[in-house]
Amino acid sequence: MTKSVDLNADMGESFGPWNMGDDKALLDIVTSANIACGFHAGDPDVMAQTMEMARENDVGIGAHPGFPDLQGFGRRKMHMTPGSLGNMVRYQLGAAQGMATAKGAKVRHLKLHGALSNMACVDHAMARACYEAALDVDPDIIIMVLAATAMEEVVRELGCNWCGEIFADRAYNDDGTLVDRSLPGAVIHDAELAGPRILQMVQEGAIITESGKRIPTAIDTICLHGDTAEAVELAKSVRGSLEGGGVQVAQFCGRQG
Repeated sequence: MTKSVDLNADMGESFGPWNMGDDKALLDIVTSANIACGFHAGDPDVMAQTMEMARENDVGIGAHPGFPDLQGFGRRKMHMTPGSLGNMVRYQLGAAQGMATAKGAKVRHLKLHGALSNMACVDHAMARACYEAALDVDPDIIIMVLAATAMEEVVRELGCNWCGEIFADRAYNDDGTLVDRSLPGAVIHDAELAGPRILQMVQEGAIITESGKRIPTAIDTICLHGDTAEAVELAKSVRGSLEGGGVQVAQFCGRQG
């Protein structure tokens, strides 16, 4: 049976006249798009334009909520009560749904951004607050989680639709978390390395950490960060390696339990 995997990218992260990434080029390569909701990046015009391009390219649309931190691009930790976390996610998902509907599209999935995601992948209560809030808004939404982390444990407990994600452009620690961006080698910039590395992970059904450790996990989708300078080259390398290795690249369907 041919393996199938989704390829997603974070995008819609420009703001006013300030441009971040080449979303148009990425949308020719990826099958799902995580679109910023205006808190860590993006604005209403950027969200509308990105969703319209995604719809035209038949790319699945996801809400990408983050901390209210435009200056820090959502990559600085913030400490909030579960209630505030939930309302923050509901607010951003609602904005994404409204814009998608106006553009004749639909929000299929939700993926947490930056520091919000990094904190939730090791904090069950935080992940639960965010995901229960999203499910309040749309019980059928697919929650995209960092595979083999607390996030996956929470969605399994909730019994909701979910998909497991790994990163093409980030290095992994032995506990399945991402190497801190401040450390050397945390972000992978070499397209020639990224593609074959991801193909190997998909074929083995496991995350391969910096030390070479294998963490068996569900791999439904592979992420590239749209703000990485080499994002388009990385995306081409990953897609080319996967298809060259007999892996079909297609939108995820989601799983339960």
